[in-house]
This record gives sequence, C-alpha cells and structure tokens, in this order.
Amino acid sequence: MINLKKIKNINFFPKYYEKSGKKFDFTTISVFLLVLFLVGFGCLMVYSASYYTAEIRYGNQYFFLFKQLLGVALGIFAMIFFTFFDYHLLKKFRYIILAVCVVLLILVFVPGFGVQSYGANRWVNFFGISIQPSEITKFALVLFLASYLADNHEKIKTFKGLLPALAVAGVLCLLVIIEPSMSVTMCLAFLTFFMLIIGGINKKHTLIFSGIAGACVPLLIFAEPYRMKRLFAFLDPWVSPQGEGFQLIQSLYSLGNGGLFGVGLFNSRQKYLFLPFAESDFIFSIIGEEFGLIGGILLLTIFAVLVYFLIKIGLNAKDRFGCLLACGVGILIAVQTLLNVAVVTGSIPPTGLPLPFISSGGTSVAVFMAGVGVCLNVHRYSKRG
Repeated sequence: MINLKKIKNINFFPKYYEKSGKKFDFTTISVFLLVLFLVGFGCLMVYSASYYTAEIRYGNQYFFLFKQLLGVALGIFAMIFFTFFDYHLLKKFRYIILAVCVVLLILVFVPGFGVQSYGANRWVNFFGISIQPSEITKFALVLFLASYLADNHEKIKTFKGLLPALAVAGVLCLLVIIEPSMSVTMCLAFLTFFMLIIGGINKKHTLIFSGIAGACVPLLIFAEPYRMKRLFAFLDPWVSPQGEGFQLIQSLYSLGNGGLFGVGLFNSRQKYLFLPFAESDFIFSIIGEEFGLIGGILLLTIFAVLVYFLIKIGLNAKDRFGCLLACGVGILIAVQTLLNVAVVTGSIPPTGLPLPFISSGGTSVAVFMAGVGVCLNVHRYSKRG
C-alpha cells in the first residue's frame, strides 16, 4: 500500500540518460510520429464523417470535430506527461486507479451522474463533461495485470495463483457487461487472456480458460434478445434490412463503394444519415469508402507498425513489470483495432467498439495516448546507461 507521508519525497520525474546525454532515439520519435499521424488523421475523418450529421442535429458542422480536438489536446499533454513520469510509481497507485474505475463504473447507473444513451449506461457526467469509464478501465486492467503477473510469475503457474487476476478481471467484465457493453467486455476478456499467456500461464490452464470463455459467449448472446437479433443480422443482414441488419448493410455498401482507391476525401455518400455512428464505431467504413481498399490497408499497416514498436519496447524493458505493461498496451491496441475492423467488415456480429486514436470520443483518444506515453517511459528506462 501507499505511504502517503512519503509521497512528497517521491521523485516523479527522474533525470534520464545522465551518462549518455541522449534524450530521444528512433523508437521514441517513430512512436510519437505514428500516434500524431493517427490522431491527426482521426480528426480529419471525424469531421468528414460527421459534418452533415452534426449540422442537422446540432446546427454546427464542427460539433464532433471540436470535441475530438479537445480529446487530442488532452491526449498530447497526457502522452508527454507519462513519457517522463516514472512508470514504476504507477505500480504503487494501481489499487487506487482500480478503485476509481470501479466507482466510475458504478456511477454510470446513479441518477445525476450516469448518462443513458441508446438504452445503455456507459457515460458519467461531471460538470457537463462526459467520461466513458470503460475506456479508462481497460488501461487500469493492464496496469493491475502487469503488476500482479510481474510479482507472482511463479504463482500464476498454479490455479490458486491465477485467482486474484481472474477475480479482478471478472469483476470489471461484470460491471461493463451490465451497462450493457458486450464489445468492451470481449476486449477486456481478450486482453486478460493474452496478458496471462505472456505472463507465463501454463498450457493446461490456457486450454481450460479458453473453453470456459468460449462457452460464455453464446450464453451472453442468448441472455439478451437484442444480441440474438444482432447475431441473426450478422448471419443474414437481408432478413431485416430496415432493422438489425441495416447498419451492417450500409457499412458494406460504404466499403464496396470505395473500391480499390476510394471516392476521395469528403466524398462519402453513406455518411449522409445512411450509416449510423459513422463518426465513431463505423468510421473505418467511411475511411474505406473515401480512401478505398488501399487506404484501409495502409491505415492498418500503420497500426501494425505502432503495435510492433510497443511490443518491442516491452521485450526490451529492464524489468518484468515494464515488459508486461508495454506489451499490454500494445495488445490492447491490436485487439481493439481488429475487433472494430471485424465488425465493420461483417466478420463478426455487430457491436460497438471505437477504432483507437481514430473514432470520435475524447475519453478514448486521450487515454490511449496516455497509454502510449507510459510505454515510451518504459523505453526511456530501458535506454538508461
């Protein structure tokens, strides 16, 4: 636990590279540029995908763009801050961060704090500012798992040693699924699964938990009628082209209309109130329409390069905690990107999950950028003389 009396003596921003004097290297610069490109491109696409809807609904075509720019501004500050913030101190604050996330996930159901939208309780409102706690929870889980797995790398080879990690992940998944948000729940589950694997879980437990998780998916689908409708829409969207299948059909129209090279920036047709959530969960459909298959592949390549750098940072970390922390952030970005693209291409049943750094959502973009900053701090420590 944290000794509050000693906090004033903690050096949050230690000096780096005292021997070499080197402040930045290829990896640091590359990661910064990749992230800045993604968020910059994201702002461009949020405006392109939303200006018509924003004008119709809010009387301001820049409504979503301004919100995204605010998130990016906070994200840049957070990324720079955590690049120089000693990541070892995050380990000391892990329980506080985890507790805050649990409280926020509970507050989404409390009148006066929680904000309901489209039948889901996923936002908390403080003084007119909406925050999506599940976005912060993803990184809180990365931090907790990295800390626990680093300190108990021998214990996790036993079932008893895995219980604390599974219990925390299970509680967070439970709080998220009742919002309801199956997409974020799946993201948390995949994140936990992959972090346990790189943390050293044995093959027997891997197979057991894979089977249990696989069995839970149909149960969660059958538990809610709307999920059953989405499943049927995924299998054959033309069964209800004006109902549950509408969004997927419009997404496929958008991608198909883009062809190989796209129809050009700002020239998408599906964003004119045809494709719901074009600026958020289905923004990749608009990207595919305006930049074509080539543009979509190039964007996914940039994501792959960024994940490669983050995993590489983890593998080169000076301690187990730093390794798991950086790899966890890289895994989270990879998992969420693949799930988002799988949904908009009709590869898995429709579910709402933003594309990291790109989709509209200030909380999401700011927290992801902060996560990258933590990875860069891990890298800076690994380069110390």
